[in-house]
Amino acid sequence: MMLAEGNQSAEATFILLGFSEYPHLQGPLFLVFLTIYTVTVVGNLGMIMIIKINPKLHTPMYFFLSHLSFVDFCFSTVVTPKLLENLVVEDRTISFIGCFMQFFLACIFSVTETFMLAVMAYDRFVAVCNPLLYTVIMSPKFCVSLVAGPYTWGIVFSLILTYFLLELSFCVSNIINNFFCEYSAIVSASCSEPYISQMLCFVLAIFDEVSSLGIILTSYIFIFVTVIRMPFAGGRQKAFSTCASHLMVLTIFHGTVLFLYCLPNSKNPGLIVKVCSVFYSVVIPMLNPLIYSLRNKDVKETIRKLMNQPIKVC
Repeated sequence: MMLAEGNQSAEATFILLGFSEYPHLQGPLFLVFLTIYTVTVVGNLGMIMIIKINPKLHTPMYFFLSHLSFVDFCFSTVVTPKLLENLVVEDRTISFIGCFMQFFLACIFSVTETFMLAVMAYDRFVAVCNPLLYTVIMSPKFCVSLVAGPYTWGIVFSLILTYFLLELSFCVSNIINNFFCEYSAIVSASCSEPYISQMLCFVLAIFDEVSSLGIILTSYIFIFVTVIRMPFAGGRQKAFSTCASHLMVLTIFHGTVLFLYCLPNSKNPGLIVKVCSVFYSVVIPMLNPLIYSLRNKDVKETIRKLMNQPIKVC
């Protein structure tokens, strides 16, 4: 019986419903998501390039920002192309391996982003509270270690969840009421009891949110206390300015995650989850580089120089 179930799961395919219940919106949605994805790719890869070519931006803060941009680009690329495809084709199936690979990669990048934002909060804490020791504490070797941590935990987290999802059995054809292979949608399609997998996901998700938010809140409490004690208004304004972009990104990211997983019972939970998932996986990766570039003088200056640079004709 176990072998039969395993064979059945291996041959399974998934059907991503996406926004198929709104056929009249398929064309407009395709154009909207294509525009968002284009801005996401250009914005995040552009941010990485700008940080690389401008020596003024070779600091720990921008080193972390370049990795945040890389994670945002990867996260959006894992999710959005399949979403765009399903808006223009009638066959919305995705293979068993394809579905689990999409979940595995999306999980890695979402968890990595959660802790990359925590690392950036710690960086701002050191910059504001210990400015004289900043370059000593945030050494290149330590910065690499801080970046390696989120990637490593993202991979471990994703491997654990994917392993327990693969332990579930699936029918030959499975309906996923979302536009990508998201955890709760995969579990809902399972033919077996998902209790252990669900409990594990809940525990790991709580650990991620509590630990990352703990680092962020602790860092910003110390920052706030330090800034309030500054004798000059100019110093306070400068300190708050360096944290403003990061705080904005944190509010949008964690606000969406908490709203998505703390929803009350709704008459149409499927649509709400889809909208939140779009914002979380498609829109936020576009917003991050825009927020940092629009609020950063050095980034805007580099963009202006690149745009005004004459094109050399050989």
